[in-house]
Order: sequence, then structure tokens, then C-alpha cells
Amino acid sequence: MSLLPVTLDDKYAQPHGRVLVSATQALTRLLMEQRVRDLAAGLNAAGYVSGYRGSPLGTLDKALWDAGKHLAAHHVVFRAGVNEDLAATAIWGTQQLKVFEGARYDGVYALWYGKGPGVERSGDALHHANLAGTAPQGGVLMAVGDDPVCHSSTVPQQSEFALMAAGIPVLAAGSVQEVYDYGLAGLAISRFSGVWVALKLVTDIAESTAVVDLDSAASRIVIPADFVMPPDGVHLRVPDWPTFQEERLMRYRLPAVQAAVRASGLDRITLASPRPRLGIVAFGKAHEDLRQALLDLGLDDRTAGELGISIYKPALIWPLEPQGMSDFAAGLEELLVVEEGRPMLEGQIKDLLFGLPDGRRPRVLGKRDLDGRVLFADHGELSPRPIARVLAVRLALLAPQSGMDSRIALLEGQRERASAYQAKFQRTPYFCSGCPHNTGTRIPDGSVALAGIGCHFLAQRMERNTKTWTHMGAEGVSWVGMAPFTDLKHVFVNIGDGTYYHSGLLAIRQAVAAGVNVTYKILYNDATAMTGGQPIDGPISVAQITHQMHGESVQRIAVVSDAPEKFNRRDFAEGTTLDHRDQLDAVQRELREYPGISVLIYEQTCGTEKRRRRKRGTLVEPDKRVFINDRVCEGCGDCSVKSNCLSVLPLETEFGRKRAIDQSACNKDYSCVKGFCPSFVTVQGGSLARRSGSAVPQDLLAGLPEPAAPALEGAFGMLVAGIGGTGVVTISQLLATAAHMQGLHVQTLDDTGLSQKFGSVFSHVQIGASAEALHAARVGDGNANLLLGPDLVTCASEKVLATARAGSTHAVVNTYEQMTGDFTRQPDLALPGPDLKHAVSDFCGDGRVHFVDATRLSRQLIGDAIGANLFLLGYACQRGLLPVSPAALERAIVLNGVFIDGNTTIFRWGRLYAAQPRQVEDIAAAGQQPRRAEAFSHDLPSLIARRVEDLTAYQNAGYAERFGKLVQRVQEAETTRARGMTGLAEAVARNFYKLLAYKDEYEVARLYTDGEFLAKLRETFAGDTRLRFHLAPPLLARRDPTSGELQKREYGAWMLPVLKVLARLKFLRGSPFDPFGHTAERRMERRLIGEYEHTVDALLAGLDHDSHALALQIADLPQQMRGFGHIKEANVAQAKALEAQLLERYRTPREQRAAA
Repeated sequence: MSLLPVTLDDKYAQPHGRVLVSATQALTRLLMEQRVRDLAAGLNAAGYVSGYRGSPLGTLDKALWDAGKHLAAHHVVFRAGVNEDLAATAIWGTQQLKVFEGARYDGVYALWYGKGPGVERSGDALHHANLAGTAPQGGVLMAVGDDPVCHSSTVPQQSEFALMAAGIPVLAAGSVQEVYDYGLAGLAISRFSGVWVALKLVTDIAESTAVVDLDSAASRIVIPADFVMPPDGVHLRVPDWPTFQEERLMRYRLPAVQAAVRASGLDRITLASPRPRLGIVAFGKAHEDLRQALLDLGLDDRTAGELGISIYKPALIWPLEPQGMSDFAAGLEELLVVEEGRPMLEGQIKDLLFGLPDGRRPRVLGKRDLDGRVLFADHGELSPRPIARVLAVRLALLAPQSGMDSRIALLEGQRERASAYQAKFQRTPYFCSGCPHNTGTRIPDGSVALAGIGCHFLAQRMERNTKTWTHMGAEGVSWVGMAPFTDLKHVFVNIGDGTYYHSGLLAIRQAVAAGVNVTYKILYNDATAMTGGQPIDGPISVAQITHQMHGESVQRIAVVSDAPEKFNRRDFAEGTTLDHRDQLDAVQRELREYPGISVLIYEQTCGTEKRRRRKRGTLVEPDKRVFINDRVCEGCGDCSVKSNCLSVLPLETEFGRKRAIDQSACNKDYSCVKGFCPSFVTVQGGSLARRSGSAVPQDLLAGLPEPAAPALEGAFGMLVAGIGGTGVVTISQLLATAAHMQGLHVQTLDDTGLSQKFGSVFSHVQIGASAEALHAARVGDGNANLLLGPDLVTCASEKVLATARAGSTHAVVNTYEQMTGDFTRQPDLALPGPDLKHAVSDFCGDGRVHFVDATRLSRQLIGDAIGANLFLLGYACQRGLLPVSPAALERAIVLNGVFIDGNTTIFRWGRLYAAQPRQVEDIAAAGQQPRRAEAFSHDLPSLIARRVEDLTAYQNAGYAERFGKLVQRVQEAETTRARGMTGLAEAVARNFYKLLAYKDEYEVARLYTDGEFLAKLRETFAGDTRLRFHLAPPLLARRDPTSGELQKREYGAWMLPVLKVLARLKFLRGSPFDPFGHTAERRMERRLIGEYEHTVDALLAGLDHDSHALALQIADLPQQMRGFGHIKEANVAQAKALEAQLLERYRTPREQRAAA
């Protein structure tokens, strides 16, 4: 099969034909096309774009920047707005070009963009500008992004009502093709009628990608020859009078819009029945959902038409064009209005048809039926499933069909079953690795914080006593209203640097004016991180903010940074203090006592942005990495608490769960090192000991058969379910590009929103032989042909499982278990892997699910886990589960231009694994660097022997014998008194060993110098490395003046020989000459050993079949007595309190215990 010669520049440079574009790229392209059309018409018009980013149009500015050279060649100027209403005002200015002398162009057409709340906050500017009108050779299009169910917003949005209030006509796009068509049509209509025209894009459209026909007839407007304009026209003029403007809008401009829509046929019948009975009206996304609902009910166009169904799709949803609607309604028995959210069309249609005679007026149903029963919700998001449910009822009344009930039952049952899994385990959005908000959003004990708009909004989910939020730019002003009526004396307010520049400065000014006690925490991370890391829309720096705040009469200003040495204090406003982030708690404690308003600027660059800049070479890569000695680690989780970072992973070992650093994901924030634990070292110099990658054997590759692609009957639906920031969107882009190269039609929807922050990400991919085969952007319930699961947790979620259908859906799922954000606060959190696998298998059916350890194989084959997604893609391709060829996918990888050789290699390894898994496993194992495999005890004798050996090395043989004797007693008692039951002896062996092998200074020294640690270090790092130890020796460390806790310090490599000497002094342990043995912590540890022996004696005295389970629970309690210093002390106190309760239960008579 020959592939189309596709290039990345096609979307902007190809003059005609079909191109693959996202919705934001379609908006960008139409600006260039408008210039081309103007020149062809003899008009020298320029273009202007301004607005403010916000999901679902959060990446439009990035698309515009990427297309910079193309826009410049077409005389289009892009100026990002500081905020939405100022951008709208600037666009108003483009239409005033000819009011003044000096114009270099005949006119300027313009695009404003923003999300729903941006429309609402800009109401005054929009009302003024729209009343004033557009220039006759200008025109204004508004790209309005609506997020109906808050995928990445703080309120649901339906902007047409705000636009209607400003008198702005609204077009609604239902596909990427319509974004392009209606966008160009909107500019032409605006130029003709003198009004601004809005183009509504809901999330499912704004975040979609599809093949677009650049020559679509729908993008060209027919100017109605029969519309009579007033003698002085309808366009902007100066001077003008507001009441005249309003009259002109209502009498001429809006009717002119309707006339242009009517003449151009933008509102159209998409399904015409030869004998229409049931007419359905739907626009935008709801229309595509409707078409999918019909297919879900088994009704293709021919069958639906025979049943008397006709469909009308208005492009203009306000003001509704009356003639086309009236013509469609004529002769119908019933007219059903299907729309998302609050009714916009329904009222207009009822008003329009109200005056018709009874014989000509159909029954009109919308949100409710004629008896007042709810048909469609007036809030939230619409989907094919509820539409299908309503259609089934209406069709049963008009034309009963067999099989309809069973189809509805299947759809409803699918969702109900899937929802049962959602509550079991979820992956929710979380701060990225190295995110400054991990530290910056912390507040002192006893304080309260208010949230703001931005990534730091997520702090509300992290047990940080952060509550409530406001709209963007009003952060903290709610406290102004609350403060006079509460005994709460002070609050912290989080506000990002982007929000501060947008409009947040006014909120601080209001707090100053009100004189409230508040500390504003300006979180300066040098990027608009929530929407993709864009720069702030103008000059801003930490020093500037200090001077601005000083000028606003803020007297107490503090700057806290992870690298304060980068600043010169003399650049700051007078009186500004500068501290390291380690002092954040102390600084905040001081600020909360300060009367009036204070400002804390927390400076630390966005972790993800740092990674991007390091890859581009614009930021120096720190020559330092963190490594954990897992033998020293206690698994207490304090490092996760201190860092809140998901690059600190669980590591299962023979001696329990420990921690390890994910070197691939770590963004080098280093806050995990603050965890109170001596297991952390930092490694300077050298590099990660990555493998160069195993070459794909060409003989095996040449022998691979070409996979047989599945037949394309209708739409092939695929759902990619993974974790934000790990390349899920890249997979959908590769699939879309490959399908386009093969001449197929494709549409994708990358459902990210807040989930781009380590949450669940879903990419919907649908491929068809024609555009008509593709409808709803999301893969509907039961419609997935393939589930590709880079993340097991996400793949087993409700959203994904509901799309599967047993016997029809295949799945290829990565078995690697990536922890969720909850792990940072729940150190023993375990993923229910078997349950998740069972869920996927249950929904897809026997023999249709392929579980692949893609992360491990990727690490082994190319030295990096980042290739796991491409490995899965290659596997699915070779299995014949994709409708695109390997050649097309490899060409797409080349076109993507990122890590081409590595991505191509791992894609081919995935293909090979699908065909010859044993050979690939052997190659992966053979190519591995020799590592110390973690040897797990396979039975109780080996478990005991391993610990006897270790305790002998810990102290001596006599010490190990003490361990062996107690375990033997338990074995004998369990065998005789609880015959047939097991587990107690193992629990005692694990827990008594843990207590005996407490990690004092001698043991920590041994575990650093016995050779095992250095061997693991050499396996992980290559080259010339230098070690730094992070310790808090009780006899040397200082205490924090606020918490009283010992503080860790950094020690150089000279510590290693010191530790070797210290390890040899273990014979002093516990003796009168032990310099460390007299501390409270060491005395507690020795006391716990004796107490455990007494506890085991008590357990054995009362052991029988009935008490065995409780005895096991009590014996296992030392597992919770982990950590060092104050961490261990707190854990011991908690465990001992629980032990007392359980022992009390254990000592009660059996009858009372059973009753309890």
C-alpha cells in the first residue's frame, strides 16, 4: 500500500485537499485562508488574534506560536491578551482602523479566543464592541471554548446565553471540519452584517483532531441579494450613539445574519425521510451524539428514514434562522429537540411554531415531554446513551421495532457494571514530579489557606487545610467579606504568577483597601503550567512583584526560593526578606502573626517546564541525582510526605516495602531528601547507566508476517488509557497520522484536562473509510474495538470498561503497577492488580485480552521505560488489532521527529514480541547488565535462615540464636494448638527480626559498607561519581527551633571510611560504652524487643483456632513501628496503642470475643 506524502507543514502550507489538523490548528489555518480569499477578491486585509488561554482552548496560543512564520506570511498578527476583556477591547480597536488616518490595510479581520468564564468576565467589552459593530472589510470571529462538565474548569459552561445577552450570534461546531467551515463562514457573516460572530466549541470538539477538506463548500458564504440594508449601512462608524447602535443591531444586523445563513444553506437537513413523522433537531456535538445513538440502536440512515425520522442541524443556534426551521417542521407529527445543557433552541422553536394551525404544528418535545416528564437533563454533558434511551421510547410510540429494548438494556447494563469498578480504585490528578506546589502550598499547622485558579488548586485534595476557591483574579477577596464576622484571625491565599498578571493584582489591592489580615502566597513558577507551560503574557519577575506590592502599600514582603543564591537582594523592594524554601514554615509562621496584609513570593520553576527546558538545552541539567539505600530505608514514607512526589516509588523487598527513585521521571527537586531517614544519598557527576539498547535482529524482523488489519465497517473505535505526561497523546497522534497517510478518515479526542497532571488520560481514536462513518468524538459505550492500556488502573476504570463489549473488544494492557497520588500519604497503599486485570478480562471476554509487561521490557530492551507505550502499539499492530499498517506507523514516528531511532526500535520490538515472545524475553534477559536480583524467601525455612544470617552479621551468632528460639517456639505452638493454620510463625519471624535489627548508627554504617549498596550504585550510575550523605546524627545534628526535630545535614564522600570504622564497632551496641545507646530512641528500641517477646508469650498462651487470626494481627504490629527519630517515635506510639486494644480483646473469653 502506497502512503500519501504527508508532511508536518501540510496543515498550513498545503493549498487544497485534505489535511490532518486539530481544532486549534483549524482555527489557525482559517486565518491564513481568509487572507488568501481576500487577495483573490482584490482586498488587502490583515488579520489579528488575541485572547486568553483556557481549557478547552488552552493550547490555541501554542498552535499560533508554532505557525508564526506562516501567519506572518499571511499578514496575521498574534498578540496574546493579558486577560480576556482587554483582548476583546484590542480586537474592537482593529475594527476602528479606518476611523483614523494612516491605515496600511483595507481592513483587519480578527479572532478572539477564550473559555466560557472568559466570555462572562468580558461581558462589558463584548457588549460595547458588538454594539459598535465591525468594519465593512474587517469582521470578528470569537472562538469560545465551553467545558460543560468541568473537565478542567471550576464551573460548567454554556456561553451562548452570555453571548446572546451581548447580541452576538452563535454558530456551533460539531466537528473539526465545522470549526474550519463555520469559522470562515463566521468571518464572512460578521463582515456582511456588522456584528461579531461567535463559534462555540465544546471540549469534545476543541480537543479533537480530524482530517479536514480545505475546499469544503460549507466554508463559503452566499451574500443574500434580497436583503435590504439601511441607507447608511450597518457597520461601525464614529461618532455613533448607543441607542442607535442597539436599534441597528435588532432591526438589521441580526436579521442580516439570518439571511446570510439561509442563503448559504448552513442550517441543513442531514437525514431526510421520504415520509417524515419524527423530526429531530440537534446542533454541534449533540448532533454527532444523535447520529451515534441511532447507530447504537441498530438504525442506519436507510432504516431510520423508513421509520419516518428526519434530522435538522442548525449551524446558527442564536438567533435561529426561521425559514429553514419552519420548512423542516411542516408536516411532522412530532419534533424532538436534542441539545446539551440548558435549552437554547427549544424555546426559539416553540415561539416560531406557536402560531401555526393545529394541523400543521407538530408536537414539540425537548427537555421534557408533553406530560412534563424529563427527557434530557438541563445540565451536564450529553452522550449517545441517554439519547438512545429517549429515541427508543419515542419510536415505540410511532413505529414499534423489535430488538430495541434489548439494545437499550445492553447499553444501560454496560454502564452500570462499569460504574461498580470506578469506586474501587481511581487515578486522580496530582502534582507532577518536582512540582513547586508540592512544597509551596504547604502551610503551618493551625493555619487555613484559600485556593486559587491553577495547578495549585489541587492542594485542596491533599490534606493541606486548603478550602474554597474563587474565579480567576479574585483570589482571597472572599476573605474580605468573611473576616468581619469570624474569630478566625488570618488566612493564606494561593495565587499563581499567571493569575497575578492576568488580574490578580486587583484582588490584592482590594485586600489592602479592606485592611484584612491575610498573607498572599504568589506562587511564581515562571510558566502558565495548567494549560501547557506557556510564558506569562508580558514582563514579570520576582523583583518586579516586590516593587509592585510595595507600591500597593504592602509593608511586609518575603521571598522564598529553592535557589535564593540566584537573586540579589538589592533588586528587591525595601524591606523584602529572602530565604531558602527550607525556611518556608518559619517564614509563614511569622507572616501569619503580622497585622494586616503580607505577601510571600514562593519562587521555584515548574518541574515539567524545567524538564522541557533541559531537553531543549535552555536550562542546565543539574549534575546531581538522588539514590536510596533500600536496606537502610524503613518504608515509613516520610520522604513522600516531605516531597509529595510520585517519583518516589514503592520497592518490594525481602525485608518489606522500601522506596526507590524513578530516575526516568525525577525532575530533580530534591525535597525527598528532607525525609527524616539516613537512606538518602545524592550522586554528583557521572550519568545513569542506561543501556544503549538491543538492536532488533534483522532476521527475526524480516521473518515477521504482515499483520492482517481488521476490516473497516463503519467506525473502528479505539481507546488509549494511560497517565498524563507519559505520552498517551503521542500514541493518538501517531495513529491519526498513520491513518491519514493511508487515505483513511480519522478523528481523535485527547481527553486530558486536569488529568494531564499525573491523572488518568483518555485518547479516543476512531478511523473510517469515509468522513460519514465518524460521528461522536468519544468512543461510545460498547463501541470500542480495541483498548490500549499503558496504565492498568486507568484501563480498568469506568470510562474505559463501559466502552468494551464482551466478544467484540480486544485489549492490550501494560501490567506495570504505577502508584497513584494517594501513595504519598498512604505508605502501604497497594494496587489491586489481580482485580483490575479481572475487570478488563470480564468486560472484553475470554481470550481477547493481552497483558504485557511493557515497562519492564522497554527498560531491558532500550534502557528506558518511556518506550512502553510504543512497545504496546507495536504489539497491537502485529496482532492485527489496528486498521493501520506497520509501515504507516513507522513513517508517522519519523514525521513526529522525536527520538526517532529509539521509538522505531521499541515499536519493532513490540511487533516481535507479539509474534515470538520467548525469543524477545531471552534477548531482553541476555542483554541485561548483571544485577543483584532481589532474592525473596520462597518458604518459612528459607525466610528464617536468611534472617539468622543477617542477624549474625548484625551482631553475632548468639543474637541470631535468640531470634531462632522464639520463632521455633511459635512454630511448635502453631502446629499443635492451631493445627492446619499457618502464618503466625512467619509473622513473628518477620517482625521479631525487624525489632532485633533496629537501625542504629552501627547498622546504618554496615548497610552502607558491606558492598551491597555500592554494587547497586554501580548498577544505576556510570562514570566518575561523587557521593553526598544526608544524615542527622543524634549526637551532632541541630534541632529545628520551631518543631524541635533533628535536622539533616549533608556530608561528603569522606563519610564512607568513617562508616567503615563505625560498622566495626558494633560490639559496643547496647553496652555501657555505647555512645549512642543512651539516647531515648535506642532505649525504646531495646525495650520493644523484650516487650515483643512477652507479647508473643501471651499470644501462645491463648492460641487456638479461634484466636489465631487476632494473634496474627497482633504479631504483625511491629511492621508499623518504622522510621527514624521522631517519625519512628510517633509510629511506635500509634502501634502500641492499637496493640493494647487488640491484646485486651485477645485476653477476653472466647465467647465474649466472638460476640464482639
